[in-house]
Amino acid sequence: MTQQFSRRFFLSSAAAGVLAPSAFAAPPNTSLRPVLRGADLLRHTIPTASELIEASNLKGQVAFVVADAKTGTVLEQKAPTMGLMPASVTKAITALYALETLGADHMFKTQIVATGGIIEGEVQGDLILVGGGDPTLDTDALAAMAGRLKDAGIHSVKGGFRVYEGDFPRVSRIDPEQPDHVGYNPGVTGLALNFNRVHFEWKRGNSGYAVTMDGRSARYRPEVAMAVMQVQDRSDPVYTYRDDIKRDTWTVAKRALGQSGARWLPVRKPGLYAGDIFATMAGANGIRLRNLQVIDALPTGAEVLVTQQSAPLHDILRDMLKYSTNLTAEMTGLASTIARGKAPRTLKESAAEMNQWAKTTLGMQNPALVDHSGLGSENRISASDMLTALVKVNKSGTLKPILKTIVLRDEKGRPRRDHPIKVDAKTGTLNFVSTLAGYIQAPSGREMAFVVFSADEPRRAKLSRAQRERPDGGRAWNARAKRLQQKLIERWAAYYVS
Repeated sequence: MTQQFSRRFFLSSAAAGVLAPSAFAAPPNTSLRPVLRGADLLRHTIPTASELIEASNLKGQVAFVVADAKTGTVLEQKAPTMGLMPASVTKAITALYALETLGADHMFKTQIVATGGIIEGEVQGDLILVGGGDPTLDTDALAAMAGRLKDAGIHSVKGGFRVYEGDFPRVSRIDPEQPDHVGYNPGVTGLALNFNRVHFEWKRGNSGYAVTMDGRSARYRPEVAMAVMQVQDRSDPVYTYRDDIKRDTWTVAKRALGQSGARWLPVRKPGLYAGDIFATMAGANGIRLRNLQVIDALPTGAEVLVTQQSAPLHDILRDMLKYSTNLTAEMTGLASTIARGKAPRTLKESAAEMNQWAKTTLGMQNPALVDHSGLGSENRISASDMLTALVKVNKSGTLKPILKTIVLRDEKGRPRRDHPIKVDAKTGTLNFVSTLAGYIQAPSGREMAFVVFSADEPRRAKLSRAQRERPDGGRAWNARAKRLQQKLIERWAAYYVS
């Protein structure tokens, strides 16, 4: 029978062994055989990784590696070369790829340019919104750009209003296997707004539902024309989506709405979305824009009127790793590949370039990524490869400062911010996939790099596309996976003292 151990036992044992080893040193009055003392006694009481995995009742595959963060010496491992879905742990690789290629101080630029010259405040040709790969652009920023356009003396445009999405491929969604309506799976180009999500809100009145679709941000809530919603009298499916060339057309089941509510829906046409909102903001500043069109090439000789810069890439990536924003990962990954002189037509082509970079620069053996966010189910990395990358960059201090601090929990599941074990890592969660990779600071002061990948791929493969948002049993499986992750971390912090 597998012996069960509580977190409290782990931590009290770890603290005793690390902070007060002399407590184990007093000899007994008599001894009939050798007695384990100090660290040896502590180690004898700590359950093995195999016992922890068995006790977790977690179905599927578990792979892990833990190593000394300074030397790379492997301390313990299970199935280290098995390729599993890394989920959002992929974003840590993307962050390293972008930092080396673009630089921590890189800022993305979104611009307003004009053709045909300007006479007495009137643009003689077209006004063009130009995307420069900024994944953090929001409605507030577009409003500020419209205000600066007015301040520059522009009051009218003879020609049309155009949108250029940059030298990026146009991708309608990151992962085609996800349900249409999930906001974390939007379209990707070189122009993004509000993380390419539109805000859908509904309220029931006496004559039915009042519905709005807007591009809201902290200060503004402009309604959009390029995304429309119809309430239909049905119970299932909850949402349907149709690509109508110049608009995203949605329907929602009336019986699923209730009295009121809201949610973010993905935008499939980022250029039209940003153009729609900017035209509204320009109009609020007295500048009427007509005949919105997305163009495939930027005219030569266009005059730059307004430039909006993003925050430094370092800050963008820190937030990406904290909030796990898929769009940021895809856009920064694509921008990096383009900066390396490539012209990817798909996310998979760009990820292939990142795979090659990871082999050459990080020493990984067989990364097999198909995107930059980890959302796609075809992504594969081994625990050993991920650990190699963590150890490689540890001395440079490139990754750890932008990783999220993971707060471990007490025996009742409550976050314990004064926990003696410190963890900086990237989490990853998909249906029946849970991953964690980063660095452990043990109470003894020892630093370890670690990777834990868990996946029940057979169960995941049985899910229909409609079931992928909230599959039965998914939350309970994920909770067990996270508990196992913490138990393994507690074991390593207590067992590998020095």
